Amino acid sequence: MKKSLVVTGLGALLIVVASGVVHAQKTATSSNRKKVIYVAAGGATYKQMPTEKASMAVLWGDPDKGVHGTFTKFEPGFDAGMHTHTSDVWIVGIKGAYLYKDETGEKRVGPGDFLRVPGGHKHWSGG
Repeated sequence: MKKSLVVTGLGALLIVVASGVVHAQKTATSSNRKKVIYVAAGGATYKQMPTEKASMAVLWGDPDKGVHGTFTKFEPGFDAGMHTHTSDVWIVGIKGAYLYKDETGEKRVGPGDFLRVPGGHKHWSGG
């Protein structure tokens, strides 16, 4: 009796996994799949942010509504103060330096450097 329940359970698991794979394949071939995004930093259109020492070019998403990607320029002396973000922030330095501080110390993110700040992590940043 136990063997037949185990075999039946494994059979049901295989059916669930197989139907998941078929669904994933159908989703991947539908018109709703994500598109490749390419934007050259030099060709992006920047808009002044409410703070006078920063400007932003939106690459995807909507910064006012949720998750998004942007190129952001900070002028020398920019100070964002201590703050957090709702979602993770991924930063890649392109030119100049992004300054970051938290309870573990300071980091200077320069051209080609990467920094990921988890959502909810309190930190200071500036340019």
